[in-house]
Amino acid sequence: MPTIEELKNYGANTDEALSRLMGNESFYLMLIPKVFDDKNFDQLSASIAEGDLDKAFEAAHSLKGVLGNLELTPILKPVIEITELLRHKEQADYAPLVEEILKQKEALMSLFTDR
Repeated sequence: MPTIEELKNYGANTDEALSRLMGNESFYLMLIPKVFDDKNFDQLSASIAEGDLDKAFEAAHSLKGVLGNLELTPILKPVIEITELLRHKEQADYAPLVEEILKQKEALMSLFTDR
């Protein structure tokens, strides 16, 4: 289990997240691994691949809420960007954003598994 300092070094805004959780560090550290099982990561990737921008938006918007509440900034930034592009159904190459999201998810997961 990483420390709050390690999460800060990763780029998470732990101070803001902890303020939402009344300073409960153990609860915060317990919540983060639940993100790894969020099916919306797979749904976002699959929907982008299929060209279903509506389903992709739903997945991205859901991830934005979860990641925003936990202040996981390195994943949150590309999720916000893709959410706004999808909200307006802009024709874009979404692949680099999906890749960045998954890369940041892996980086975060490594903090919990590389022990």
